Amino acid sequence: MSIEWKRRFRLFVQRFWQPTSACMTCMPGSWGNIMSLAHWAIAFHTGLLTGLLAVLLTFTPAAKLYGNRYGNALIVGSLTALGDAYAHVSHYRIPYVEHIVTGVISGLLTLAASYLFEDRARRLRAAWARVFG
Repeated sequence: MSIEWKRRFRLFVQRFWQPTSACMTCMPGSWGNIMSLAHWAIAFHTGLLTGLLAVLLTFTPAAKLYGNRYGNALIVGSLTALGDAYAHVSHYRIPYVEHIVTGVISGLLTLAASYLFEDRARRLRAAWARVFG
């Protein structure tokens, strides 16, 4: 497998877990229904759609935004909102609020992950070493 396709596969996995986690967080009753198969199915659909859209974007000039921490968070948040809107109808009374909130949460997760996991998770390893010696 070429290096470019390995990078795309890694990108897909990253863009799958962030929207899935954000979707589980933003759905009403999500933490109360953490074992609900219906909630997980919706979250997986959102993550799958966002991951596929993120990989498709690598074939366009917009892929340059993945190199910038904030551009990456903006793209992932936007793609998550689109994927969530396509995956299911909003559970809130006002249409599209849930999808926008899910996109914002996903963008924030992406931004946090970029700080925590950069340089082979240097910050996490340093914190682990401080706590556990």
